[in-house]
Amino acid sequence: MTSIREIVQQALATGLLSIEAEEKLRLLLSHKYDEDDRAAFMQLQSAAMKGLVQQESRLQVDLKASLAAA
Repeated sequence: MTSIREIVQQALATGLLSIEAEEKLRLLLSHKYDEDDRAAFMQLQSAAMKGLVQQESRLQVDLKASLAAA
């Protein structure tokens, strides 16, 4: 199974958190995880707040809203 750290590393490398990765993160975070995984998740949150990583799910919502407004 993929770890939280692996998902975070992928997202940081690509600048995108895919919908699939977001779903895996939710699942992994609902179970017990270690301090390294917690630190990695906090790093992902920080990168997202700084605009370094975008969520694919939010990009889709934004695109749908833009198309609806046009």
